[in-house]
Formats: sequence, C-alpha cells, structure tokens
Amino acid sequence: MTNKTMEQQLSFSSKSENLNLVEKLIDDVCTKNNVNEDYYGNILIAITEAVNNAIHHGNKSNPEKSVNVQYNSQGDKLLFTIQDEGPGFDYDNLPDPTDPQNIEKPHGRGVFLMKNLADKIDFFDGGSTVKIEFNVIKKPE
Repeated sequence: MTNKTMEQQLSFSSKSENLNLVEKLIDDVCTKNNVNEDYYGNILIAITEAVNNAIHHGNKSNPEKSVNVQYNSQGDKLLFTIQDEGPGFDYDNLPDPTDPQNIEKPHGRGVFLMKNLADKIDFFDGGSTVKIEFNVIKKPE
C-alpha cells in the first residue's frame, strides 16, 4: 500500500454563500479517499461548522476578511485546518450545550459538535485556527 499524501487549499471571503465551496471540497476529498458514508456526514458537519464559526464569529461576517481551509491526507487520516482573521476565543471555557440551562440557546453547539464528530481537534493562535483530524474507514474496494 502506498502512503499517498494529498493536499488542497481554499481561501475565500467571509460570506455565508462560500460554504458551498467547502462542501464541494469535502465531497471531492471523500470521493478521492473512498470515505465510508458514515464518516462523510461527520466530516461534512464538523468542517462546515468550523468554517461557519470562522465566517460569523471569527471574522464577524466581514467580507474584507478571509477564511483559509487547508486539507491533507496521510494514510487513513484526513486533516483539515480552518483559519480566520479574527481575535480568537476562549475555547477552554465554553458553556456546555447539554446543560439544561443552555439547551434553549441558539448558539454554543458548534465546538461541541466538532469535538464529538472528529477524532481529534486542536485550537491554535488563540482560537483563530482549528485543526480537525478524522481517522476514516474506507469503503471496501
């Protein structure tokens, strides 16, 4: 088995409609890597959530600011890095969205979802960069 490394990078302005570029990237990545459908859903939700956070929370939907998405694969690992131009956030002290007092709140589930769907998630640059890793199961060939 060859250990191929693929890499792609995407940069776009902070507009919600650019999420479709990310969805297309994820479709391409999952097709090229023969990713099992169960993992495809996890990857799609986690990465679009991270990009959505970068657009709306990091860059405050300012179209002058960019979001960068980098992808690479290493064996059975898919690695995504999402970076915005915002000030970051305190990722260690987020309210628990499963706490009954937070259930009705419309925000606060994104990072929780990302952590539960990905195999590994790390924040850098004060929270303006997130690295998300998936150990994928491939479809039988």
